[in-house]
Amino acid sequence: MSEAGNPVPDIAMETPDGGSVKASDYAGKKLVLFFYPKDNTPGCTTEAKDFSALKAEFDAAGTAILGISKDSPKKHQNFIAKHDLTVDLATDAEEGGLSDALGIWTEKKMYGRTYMGMVRTTYLIGPDGKIAQVWNKVKVKGHADEVLSAAKAL
Repeated sequence: MSEAGNPVPDIAMETPDGGSVKASDYAGKKLVLFFYPKDNTPGCTTEAKDFSALKAEFDAAGTAILGISKDSPKKHQNFIAKHDLTVDLATDAEEGGLSDALGIWTEKKMYGRTYMGMVRTTYLIGPDGKIAQVWNKVKVKGHADEVLSAAKAL
């Protein structure tokens, strides 16, 4: 997994409107990248809603927010509409995407079954494009507030 001080790989991801986005699009600005497993699941919905609720405060702190999963752009559109999300979302590539480069798309095990999945991870990127802070294996409750505090301090 990438750690503080490393640059963020500049890998393009698809946006829900069919465009594309990458970390360098936010050069000179602070950026939160929150990676989550799947749209419309309880923890992921709570996390996206918590970041959306604090979006104005992140904006005031000069910090953009981008939520990333491997769900399709169409699923992201539905997720945004269903929960009135205000944060931007992006679709990571099935293979060779940003989560692969960061080492957070990995083998997981549940109920004796092995599968590939996203490790819930958040990165705070400084205006210089380098990782300022990493939250691994995120617990959702209170997480958005903790990231906001770190963004304000950066």
